[in-house]
Amino acid sequence: MSTFKNKVVWVTGASSGIGEALVKAFAKEGARLILSSRRMDELQRVKDSLGLSEENCLILPLDLANTSNIDELTQRVISKFQQIDILVNNGGLSQRALTKDTSVDIDRKIMEVNFFGTIAITKSVLPVMLQQKSGHIIVISSIAGKFGFYFRSAYSASKHALHGFFESLRMEIFNDNVKVLIVCPGKINTNISVNAVTADGGKHNKRDESTANGVSAEECATQILNGIKKNNEEIYIGGKELRAIWLKRLFPKLFSKMIRKQKPE
Repeated sequence: MSTFKNKVVWVTGASSGIGEALVKAFAKEGARLILSSRRMDELQRVKDSLGLSEENCLILPLDLANTSNIDELTQRVISKFQQIDILVNNGGLSQRALTKDTSVDIDRKIMEVNFFGTIAITKSVLPVMLQQKSGHIIVISSIAGKFGFYFRSAYSASKHALHGFFESLRMEIFNDNVKVLIVCPGKINTNISVNAVTADGGKHNKRDESTANGVSAEECATQILNGIKKNNEEIYIGGKELRAIWLKRLFPKLFSKMIRKQKPE
């Protein structure tokens, strides 16, 4: 029997990229799904493409920049499914802008979506999991949560913040049988760079070459599900770019020298 059969799984950022791939992977395993993102039409497309029934799927539009209604959404999930087994915090916003050109308002927007929006939905769902004495919280971070890179100052900061928050939370809820998995993707073939915010708040509208040549979203989703099954605490997904994580940890000065030579994009 599948690990995820009849499990109730809430996925944010479910309308594209890694989120959509995760929805497909969980659906294949027989999970009951809640799909959230800002785009209702795209969520409906994902639902319809998988032939998900009203009984086993709930669409909940959600803007992580404004989570004032998050407790209401959580109650809608509970009213329909009576439980929440897995929360996948996948929704987020990337960045392509130099620090000197980016206003603090844009920095705040990125932090609001990637950090505060993520912890808002987590804090709303957490009491449910604590009452159940079971649950799994998945956080889609990035290798940028391990080190900074060109054009990513606020984005990298938001991902670093997620590590500090969820590593602390993991300790606090360990004895309540609620687990936390932090996922650090590298280059994944999605539209993350296309949708990234620029210095003036507009869309980058350009696919990075390295991203286009990255691991598929489907393979990324497969590895995430395997990480959940194995009760991993942190996993890294990508290609040779993952070597930078270990290089920074073991040889920080060499890392600094080498990372500056990487192509900014």
